[in-house]
This record gives sequence, C-alpha cells and structure tokens, in this order.
Amino acid sequence: MGNEKIGSTLLSIEPKKIPNPIDRHVGSRVRTRRVLIGMSQEKLGDALGITFQQIQKYEKGTNRIGASRLQRASMVLGVPVSFFFEGSPAGTEPGVGFAEPDSTYTPPPLDTPEGRRLIAAFERIQDIAVRRRVIDLVEAMATTSSG
Repeated sequence: MGNEKIGSTLLSIEPKKIPNPIDRHVGSRVRTRRVLIGMSQEKLGDALGITFQQIQKYEKGTNRIGASRLQRASMVLGVPVSFFFEGSPAGTEPGVGFAEPDSTYTPPPLDTPEGRRLIAAFERIQDIAVRRRVIDLVEAMATTSSG
C-alpha cells in the first residue's frame, strides 16, 4: 500500500497477506489425511525434510506447498495428488498467491475437527455389521434433519 514516516524512519506498510482459498483447502486436506493415519506434524515434516512449523503453515494455508513437495506428501500420506484438491473451492483464480478473503468458503465436513473425529472413531469399529448400522443411523438422521 503506502509508506508511513515515524520520526526519521520510513516504514513500509504492507497489507496483511490472506491465504488463497486453494492453499487453505490443500493444507486442510493434508491435515485431514495426516490425522486420519495417526501421523504427527513432526513425523510428516521429517519425511518431507522440513520442520513441523512448516507443516503447520502448510496446513493453515499460510504457506503454499510446492508441486514437488506436494507429490512427496502424497506418497508419504498414501493418497494421489488429486486427493488434496478434491472439493476445492470453485471460482478461485489460479496463480494468485494471495487473495481477498473468501467469506463463502467453508471446508468440506470431513475437513473439520468434528469430521476428523467421526472418521477416526468410525475406523476403530472392527465389526462390519456395526459399521453398516452406524451408516444407516447417520443417513436416517441426515434425512430427518434435512426435510
């Protein structure tokens, strides 16, 4: 934006950088997968040759994940690269490092803390018949609440 002078010091005032919705979405998908397989940020960072703080920045979307690192993350996390883009917000301009905040973007339900807890608990159910009953219950509840 502009510059501001305080005393004899000229300060450059930069607008706060806001993560691009795609970067936030990709980071959220990295976090979802990492949590689902029970991997710590530190372990993922070690596998990618970076610090856990960098993983935190990726997961928040404040830092963009480069293509080669995203491919390596897909191998470490056991998913195709396309997994990170599934359900990404539509209409965002590609190639823009930072964008205006997208107040309409909400993460997919499985990319929320509740969704991750639900999946983690569901995966611990060993009995396939019980799993099917849980699915039936959730579907019945969704039908009841939506109409």
